[in-house]
Amino acid sequence: MAFLLHYLFITAIISAVSFLLHRSSRHRRLRLPPGNLGLPLVGETLQLIAAYKTENPEPFIDERVRRYGSIFTTHVFGEPTVFSAEPETNRFILQNEGKLFECSYPGSISNLLGKHSLLLMKGSLHKKMHSLTMSFANSSIIKDHLLVDIDRLIRLNLDSWTDRVFLMEEAKKARTKVAEALSLIVRERRKEYERGAKKNDMLAALLAGDDKFSDEQIVDFLVALLVAGYETTSTIMTLAVKFLTETPLALAQLKEEHEGIRAKKSESEALQWSDYKSMPFTQCVVNETLRVANIISGVFRRAMTDINIKGYTIPKGWRVFASFRAVHLDHNQFKDARTFNPWRWQSNSGISCPGHVFTPFGGGPRLCPGYELARVELSVFLHHLVTRFSWEPAEEDKLVFFPTTRTQKRYPINVRRRNRSFS
Repeated sequence: MAFLLHYLFITAIISAVSFLLHRSSRHRRLRLPPGNLGLPLVGETLQLIAAYKTENPEPFIDERVRRYGSIFTTHVFGEPTVFSAEPETNRFILQNEGKLFECSYPGSISNLLGKHSLLLMKGSLHKKMHSLTMSFANSSIIKDHLLVDIDRLIRLNLDSWTDRVFLMEEAKKARTKVAEALSLIVRERRKEYERGAKKNDMLAALLAGDDKFSDEQIVDFLVALLVAGYETTSTIMTLAVKFLTETPLALAQLKEEHEGIRAKKSESEALQWSDYKSMPFTQCVVNETLRVANIISGVFRRAMTDINIKGYTIPKGWRVFASFRAVHLDHNQFKDARTFNPWRWQSNSGISCPGHVFTPFGGGPRLCPGYELARVELSVFLHHLVTRFSWEPAEEDKLVFFPTTRTQKRYPINVRRRNRSFS
């Protein structure tokens, strides 16, 4: 028996070594992107995390781009990974979702997203749920149904502000409370559906679908959708205020634009779609905040087959990371890329930006379905903020980027209500 166990152990070792040697030999035959796999097992994960815990995480990518080029190999989160800091390659990765690449996030990130997150779905289920989400978050739905609620809820929230506000907290929702409320709604709506009542909204579509989702699955999906949307939107709201506070000329121009809109309306009159469409400088601020903040720094994918790109081969099974942040902060793509400058987006600035260079909402089949909703929410929030309040930072705060982009101290501000007389 001891001899048999010894034999099996030796055989397993020989097989493992043979497999590793074969794989290593195969990889040597392929022209892999240049790079460094770092230490055994951990690779360069510690360097990556250390960089993202600082105020300036760019050096991790900057140093490797200078050494190896805009496509390089590293080893992070337990796997060899090809990083792309090149817009055309990022576009190729995004456009070939489900053909050459599939969604693949490290376990630590997957746990944060939740098991029913749209980001983690694959294949036909993702296609169906993405399409469903898009159909209830497009500009027509926002214009005809959601804008009035967005305006009302933002007014309601701002009415409760006192002298000191922790802006990040004011912009967020509590997951547990949302889940409890949704559970009650789903149970009641299922009873109505079984009695023959029909409504035209996302919940009705989920209840009527062929997938036969349970109440728990529906609640989990909706909560994951809400958390994904509101977590990112609350962060971008906070950072927009921070960047504007640190750029007085931009804040002054934004105030002028919104005071002009508010001067034509009564105190209690809600914003209309025409008002939203008449905020050109606000959209410049939104674009620049999205570019500098990079709430979604990039996306992970896995190669479904050997893939040849830019003269290199990405082996089947390898993970790739398309870095939006690296492109957005590349001085070759944007002049003074690491400076907040909303005027760069004005139509008379002389700068044109290809769609695959500015990708704050991703792209391809996984384009964020709430991209227009996020822009509307931020625009309406900025409108009511600058026309109703003046503010100043309560204390110095800085950005941190791990595990997500946010302010270290929730960006506390001291606020004062303004006299809203614009005549």
